[in-house]
Amino acid sequence: MKAALLASVFGLISASAAHAETAAVAATAEPSETIDSLVIVANRNDATKTQMRAATAISVLSAEDLEHTAVHNVAEALGMMPSVNVMNTGSSFFGGVDGASRGEGMFVSIRGLNAEFNVNMINGVTVAQGMPYSRQVQLSLLPPSGLHTIVLNKTSTADMDGDAIGGTVDFRTPSAFDYRGDFTGSITASGRIESRARDYGDQGLGGGLSAELAKKFGPNQSFGVYASAFYDKRNYANSEVAGVMSAQNDGGWGFLIKDANGANYPGLDPEKNMTQTGLNVGVSNGYTERWGGNFTLNWRPNDTLDAYLRGSYAYAKTQQNSTLSQFVSTSKSYKEAVPGSGRYALSVDAISTRVWYETNPEEADLATLQAGFDKTLGAWTLSPQIFFSEGNNDRPNHIEASERVNQSDKYNKGPTRPLGGLSIGYADNLPYPLFTSTIYDDLNNANTALLARRSGQLTEQFSGQQKYGFKFDAKRVFEGQALQWIKLGGKYIDSHRRVTNRDWTNDHFANAIGQGGLTWQSLGLSTSYYDQVFPGQYNWRVPKVNQSKLFEYFYKYKTAASFDTCGSLDINNYNCNTQKGDEAVTSVYAVADYQFGDVEISPGLRYEHAQIDNLYWSIPTTSAGEQPGNWATSHTKYNEVLPSVFVTWRPDGAAVYRGSIWSSYTRPAFIQLAGGERRSVSDDGNVSISRGNPNLKPIKALNVDLSGEWSNSKGGYAMFGGFYKRLSDYIYDNGSSSVNTDSYAEGKTSISQPNNGGSGDVYGLEMQLRQKFSDLPGLLSGLGAGMNLTRQWTLVDLGDSVQSRIQNGVHNRIQNAPDWLGSAQLFYQKGGFSFDVIYHYTGAYVAGYDALNQPGKWDNLWVRPHHSVDLHAGYAFDNGFKLDLSVANLLKDYSYWAHVGQHSLAVSDVVDSGRTTLLTLKKTF
Repeated sequence: MKAALLASVFGLISASAAHAETAAVAATAEPSETIDSLVIVANRNDATKTQMRAATAISVLSAEDLEHTAVHNVAEALGMMPSVNVMNTGSSFFGGVDGASRGEGMFVSIRGLNAEFNVNMINGVTVAQGMPYSRQVQLSLLPPSGLHTIVLNKTSTADMDGDAIGGTVDFRTPSAFDYRGDFTGSITASGRIESRARDYGDQGLGGGLSAELAKKFGPNQSFGVYASAFYDKRNYANSEVAGVMSAQNDGGWGFLIKDANGANYPGLDPEKNMTQTGLNVGVSNGYTERWGGNFTLNWRPNDTLDAYLRGSYAYAKTQQNSTLSQFVSTSKSYKEAVPGSGRYALSVDAISTRVWYETNPEEADLATLQAGFDKTLGAWTLSPQIFFSEGNNDRPNHIEASERVNQSDKYNKGPTRPLGGLSIGYADNLPYPLFTSTIYDDLNNANTALLARRSGQLTEQFSGQQKYGFKFDAKRVFEGQALQWIKLGGKYIDSHRRVTNRDWTNDHFANAIGQGGLTWQSLGLSTSYYDQVFPGQYNWRVPKVNQSKLFEYFYKYKTAASFDTCGSLDINNYNCNTQKGDEAVTSVYAVADYQFGDVEISPGLRYEHAQIDNLYWSIPTTSAGEQPGNWATSHTKYNEVLPSVFVTWRPDGAAVYRGSIWSSYTRPAFIQLAGGERRSVSDDGNVSISRGNPNLKPIKALNVDLSGEWSNSKGGYAMFGGFYKRLSDYIYDNGSSSVNTDSYAEGKTSISQPNNGGSGDVYGLEMQLRQKFSDLPGLLSGLGAGMNLTRQWTLVDLGDSVQSRIQNGVHNRIQNAPDWLGSAQLFYQKGGFSFDVIYHYTGAYVAGYDALNQPGKWDNLWVRPHHSVDLHAGYAFDNGFKLDLSVANLLKDYSYWAHVGQHSLAVSDVVDSGRTTLLTLKKTF
């Protein structure tokens, strides 16, 4: 298919070079919308018209869409589009239930492909990727305010970046020339309430303020300036059950019945034979504070020149504190139920009662700046541009501390609590600890009943990228012939990124102070409680930790020996988890456009050359042990030829049919390519080494897209389409660990290195409908309804290194790709009044592979189907004021539920983030 695609592209481009045929064309169809010039789309009717006129398949969110929702950020706003799955957890320190317990969407997958397979833009500038372990962009950084249009390009033409297999999302801000008047502006104030925080007795209040201004001035109003600014703050307290965390970190799971060899009993389904043996339950509280703005300066002295300078900046600071009450199974045994039967039943013989506290602070920002112009010279339009983007995702002072009943140090030797039999029961699909009164009292009075452990463990992590470059596009328009136009251009992007991670672990409190029996109460680390650890489900108390006091103790008792990032030598501890990388991407392209009656054909060809150079720290190890390290380098090159053909048929102004074939790719993350290694040392002295692989191949895709769109004169719109993607050399997201890992052990040292997987297939169907019932009498004419529905199928070969633990030849679902996605909307718009009820549904999907390191693929981590109902009501007054009330998750459905095994909820992570209510008042002038 790729050879045929290349042949067709070269053939059509050659024809364009010969100026094609000069047959006259009957222009019966409405011309295509040039999406490059699209900036502001005011309402849903404008959005559907734009989608119809577009030359390629797109989805558009209008300013009205963004105002009619209580979403926290643009990631959640994207969830209103077809084929978009919103994830509220991700990689690195955003992973698992800890990331999900923030209670907001962070990343999106598009058409079955994870976040690193997408290109994210602001006003056409590819934004920097600040995430430490992947190419994802944390979209929760951006609020919906200040962005007037979001465009999702489902396909990639040759003049677009080629490293988008999922889709390209462009966040658009307006210019002064997008408004009718010479001067306009608005001020918006908002207030927010988070219901789950109220359940804990916290206020859960938040709010924001934003403003925008647009003005045209100068000779013939040729100058335009647009500026916007925003500030908001959210305070939250959410509940979490961390069963998967307990299973992975504390061995908190087991088979109910084993055989004599200690394996799952033959003939029993391992999912049904699995049970939780320990549990973490707690509260995640904190705040997110964001501010930033956008600006656009334009100069349009005549119809042939448009010069511009655009910029955007967003900053977010998050403080997240997770306090988990821990029920840890420290001793398990199996006893033969009937002598000679070979069936051994689980018994949890001892429990350690604990509390674990950690912070998950984050400081993130994202900036873009671009300058350029569009100049028309006869039949040519020349468009040079320079641009810059910077993004950072830092975790400046993550700290951990714990207390436990069986604390062991120089002054304490605490006992575990005896139990026996099963330790967990289930009700309403949730696990419940089977307490003795002593165990319950330990957890309910943790501040005085448990012994303080370490005086803190601190981690500092900094990650960022700077990206800059230039591009040049030239478009030549032809008249009176089949060839409508040709477009040629090139682009150069150079980027630099840096990731560093350092760790300090203090000694135990008792050893540092020289006294046994210390508790959080006696140390002043916690003197009060949340009355219920998980209101409505788990009723014992959990401590409220004094974070400033913990930092005070940490710095007081930190010593030279505390520095333990990855070894024993300071120079290695300082540099071992530091990596710097430079990536230069050079691309050229050519696109032609032909019109044959109602049919438009656009062949294109793009070539991209990528040079990636990594600098990392290498630690030699000899018979004498660890040696001082040194800086080393690795180099990777990619050369990709990306042909494409797009065909559009417009039989009339109310219908359009599209078909396209194009190729794309995604480069592996920097951290996976580095030839060096990252080390971590556990408390028991085990060393884990992750090595990069500069020989990783890019993930490639051959894409096919077919769709039809129809509209009517009474506010109706319909779209039906299908898509297919053939993947090769697949790489999946494995959080902060190596992907497709090839692992082996040498004594107490385990070594892992990423490798490419095999091939995969993604295919799906999309449908979008919207109709306003304007023929109904009277007030009922304001009613309308809409929906979108996506069905996806995915299969992928993870590669031999992973399949050896699963089963050779067995394919897996692609992660973060739900089988079903959909939403339904009932709306009313009449006069100044508007009302919306929106139902969202996301089907089950795989979030991670091989969660418990068991043979077979039964232990993949799945996310349970999720549904929610949102509500909006608003009124626009004649004096320019507009009042909107929006409620997200009206019925308080759980925001996250992950579980081990597709058909089992025995080992689960659950987050309850409650309902969000947002009230906004906007004044337009």
